[in-house]
Amino acid sequence: MSSTKLQCYPSPLLPNEQKHKLPPLAFDASFLKNQSDITPQFIWPDEEKPCQNLPELRVPPIDLKEFLSGDPNLVLKTSLLVDEACKKHGFFQVVNHCVDSKLIAKAHENMSFFFDMPLYEKQRAQRKVDDYCGYASSFTGRFSSKLPWKETLSFRYCADEEFPDIIENYIVNLMGEDYRKFGRVYQEYCEAMSSLSLVIMELLGISLGVGRNHFRETFENSDSIMRLNYYPPCQKPDLTLGTGPHCDPTSLTILHQDDVSGLQVFVDKKWHSVNPMPNAFVVNIGDTFMALSNGIYKSCLHRAVVNNQVPRKSLAFFLCPNKHKVIQPPNTLINDQNPRKYSDFMWKNLLEFTQKHYRADMKTLDAFKDWLTQKYD
Repeated sequence: MSSTKLQCYPSPLLPNEQKHKLPPLAFDASFLKNQSDITPQFIWPDEEKPCQNLPELRVPPIDLKEFLSGDPNLVLKTSLLVDEACKKHGFFQVVNHCVDSKLIAKAHENMSFFFDMPLYEKQRAQRKVDDYCGYASSFTGRFSSKLPWKETLSFRYCADEEFPDIIENYIVNLMGEDYRKFGRVYQEYCEAMSSLSLVIMELLGISLGVGRNHFRETFENSDSIMRLNYYPPCQKPDLTLGTGPHCDPTSLTILHQDDVSGLQVFVDKKWHSVNPMPNAFVVNIGDTFMALSNGIYKSCLHRAVVNNQVPRKSLAFFLCPNKHKVIQPPNTLINDQNPRKYSDFMWKNLLEFTQKHYRADMKTLDAFKDWLTQKYD
């Protein structure tokens, strides 16, 4: 297939999409990154377009070496920093996290290798309808307007011993034996992210006053999502977005950025940039953990912007509970001053809702509640 042709195919629409509908496109970055004109599907409304010269968000660097030192004063220090950030906007960064820098580098190198391939080769891993795993070119298979200027490759990762080497096997089955080493890199990366996420859950448990093990035990048999994000250059970056404004419906996101800025967070009624910090992971609270904390910790609106010079890449690990886990906060987080905010739900239902029925935004949990009521009435 020629890289200079845009391929059209049917695309389901979600209820909260714009009313005007245009034919969907296959997103061929090798062609589109040099085009001065942008197809209407990629142009965002004026009120959502990116703005220049944003203030930088003060995101505290959390030293996990201090947290794991056993020193009560250092544990208290880190837990207070996390508590303040999570109550305000849900974003912080972790340093001294013990994740092998060579593994991180290999994950970025293999991401570049994949997204530099011709479109027809990447489409061997094409995401199936209603699935969250596989290759997606700008989510053209799901949406028909306000399309993000990006490509993604997503995998399912299970911490359960029942699913050993799940990513490696998935890649080999999808792409062939030649891609085994590629799959092995992300298998090892997700194992490292899973271990890191449990340490962060210990920290969040202490910060919320429910004990070190409460949330760790909740996520020990996690069923998570790994996503490689590639944002190619755009010659009209002021008209589009790499990722539109949304709150993550998952529990916790652990993001490793390259050295290109692009992440922005909406705090105090304005957008702020979160610039890359060397050897750090950006962590943010998702909707599911906001429900687990009974609304004490915030899932904050964020987005990604693009530029006209260089691509931007990021590795996003979305920690999720077991699909059948009932999401409910500890009783100690419910009182007269902070009554119950959300009804019990299972993660598999929220995942279905955001994959098949709703485009995630800052009102996902409220819309999900209404959908559940209609579904089971």
